[in-house]
Amino acid sequence: MPPIHSSPYFQMDNPAIQSLLRPTPGEKHRKSTSSSGGLLRMFKLFPMLTSGCKMVALLGRPRKPMLKDSATTGTIFGYRKGRVCLAIQDDPHSVPIFVIELPMLTSLLQKEMASDIVRIALESETKTHKKKVLEEFVWAVFCNGRKMGYSIRRKQLSDDELHVMQLLRGVSMGAGVLPSPNDKETVTADGELTYMRARFERVVGSKDSEAFYMINPDGAASGPELSIFFVRSN
Repeated sequence: MPPIHSSPYFQMDNPAIQSLLRPTPGEKHRKSTSSSGGLLRMFKLFPMLTSGCKMVALLGRPRKPMLKDSATTGTIFGYRKGRVCLAIQDDPHSVPIFVIELPMLTSLLQKEMASDIVRIALESETKTHKKKVLEEFVWAVFCNGRKMGYSIRRKQLSDDELHVMQLLRGVSMGAGVLPSPNDKETVTADGELTYMRARFERVVGSKDSEAFYMINPDGAASGPELSIFFVRSN
C-alpha cells in the first residue's frame, strides 16, 4: 500500500472540510449534558434488545422503506468486541454505494458517542480525479479529530455485511442487536452484532468532497449529532 500523508483533521483546517462544516449551536450544551440526548437519543427511541430477532422480523417485512424521501441511508454496525463497519445506501433496500470496515473498535465508537457530537472524516489522496470521491479505495480515517488508521473500501460485501444488509432491507432507522449469521446463536466470541441505522442528508461540496449529516429523528434543529466527511486531497 502506498504511503499516505494526511492533512491534520484534528484542527479541521482542511478547506474542503471547512466548506462543508455546519454550525452546531447546541454543541457545547449537549457536551455538558451528555445524559440528556445527542446521538444517544437514537438509542433511546429504539430499545437495545438482548436479541434483535423480534425487532428485525417486525421491521424487515416491508419491501420498501418505511419513510419515503430523498434522504440517504447510513448504517453503522459491528460486533461489540470487533471493528465497526460503515455502509451507505441510496435507500434501505438498495445495494450499498459505499462499504468500509473502519480501523476502530465498536466499543471505542460507542465511547465517542457519549460526547453527543461525532465527526468521522475519511481522506483519500489520489493523483487522478477520474473517479467520484466515494469510488476511491484507500482512506485515512479520523474520528473526532483523532487519526484512527487506514482502511480500504470493500469491492464486495463480506458474508457478515451481506447478512446485515439483508436483515435491515426494510428498516429506515433504528438501533439494536441482530442475530448472528449462522442463525443458531446471537452472541459470538466477538460479542453481539449491534447496529444503528439512520437517514442522512447528503451534501456535495465539490468533485473532491462530500458530507453526510444525520437527520435527527425527533426533528430537533440544534445540529447533526453525527457527520461523515469524505475528502480527496489535491
